[in-house]
Amino acid sequence: MGYTDIKSISELHDFFRYDKPVHPQITVVDLAKVDRSHREPGASYRLGLYGIACKRIEGSFGYGRTHYDFSEGTLMFTSPYQVLTPGAENKVEGWAIYIHPDFLNASVKGHKLTEYTFFGYDANEALHISEAEKNVLENCVMNIQTEIAMNLDKHSYDLIITNLELLLSYCSRFYGRQFLTRVTASNDIVARFDSLLNDYFSRDSLIEAGVPDVKYFASQLNVSANYLSDLLSKYTGKPTLEHIHLKLVDKAKALLWSTENSISEIAYDLGFEHPSHFTKLFKNRTGMSPKEFRSIA
Repeated sequence: MGYTDIKSISELHDFFRYDKPVHPQITVVDLAKVDRSHREPGASYRLGLYGIACKRIEGSFGYGRTHYDFSEGTLMFTSPYQVLTPGAENKVEGWAIYIHPDFLNASVKGHKLTEYTFFGYDANEALHISEAEKNVLENCVMNIQTEIAMNLDKHSYDLIITNLELLLSYCSRFYGRQFLTRVTASNDIVARFDSLLNDYFSRDSLIEAGVPDVKYFASQLNVSANYLSDLLSKYTGKPTLEHIHLKLVDKAKALLWSTENSISEIAYDLGFEHPSHFTKLFKNRTGMSPKEFRSIA
C-alpha cells in the first residue's frame, strides 16, 4: 500500500492547506480549518512527527489496520512514521499538536517526553476524556500556542517543553483513570493474559517455540505491547516482561528441582539459544545462579 510521506511541519501545513507555520518544529492546528477536499478517498499518509490530537469526527479514521470512531471526542497519540488513513470525515473539530523529533531531542527534558508509552498505543486504545478533563488540556494547549506565537527568545524552548510536559502528565493521569473505570474490559485482558501465560509455559519444552516476548502476548490479546504492559502494571504492579520472566524462573526452578538435566539442557528446554542468557536472567531474578540454586534445593 502506498502512502504520502510528510517529514516536516512545513510539509504538514502544505498537506493540510493551512496557514504557514510560525515555528519550524512545532505547531498547533485547528482541525476544523484543515482543507481535506484534495485528498483521495482511502489515501494514507505517514508523518515523521509526534502527534497529539483531540478530535471529534463525524465519520471514521483509519489508524494502522483499525478504523476508529471519534464521534465522542477522543485523544489520539502518534509517534513518527505511523501510517494514518483518513476515512469519510464529514465534520472534524478539535485541535492537534505536531512536533518534529529534533525539537524534543534537543534537550534531556524534551527527549524524556518521547518515553510516554501511549505514543505507541493503537487507535482503539485512545484516551476518552470528560468535558472537565478536556478543559484542563486545552489550557495547556493555549499556553503552548501563545508561546509559539510570541517572538522566540532564550526562554521559549523551555516554556514550550514545560507546558508539553504538563499536558502529557495530565494525559498520563487521565489514562490511569480510564484503566480503572473500564474495570470489566481491563480485568478480562488481565485474566486472558494470565491464561495465555500459563498455557505457554505448560509445554514440556520450549525449544521450538522459544522464550515468548511482549509482542507475542499483545498480538494474542489484540492490544499494543505498550498498552498491555501499562495495563498489567496498573492492575498487578508488574509490566508484561516481568510476568514472563517470573513464570520462566518458576519453570526453571521446577526443572532444577525435579530433573538431573544439565544447566545447558534446561536452558535449551526453556527456549534459550545461549545458556549464559538463561543463567544471567535466573541470577538477576533469584540472586543466585542455577547451579547455586540446585545445590540448596
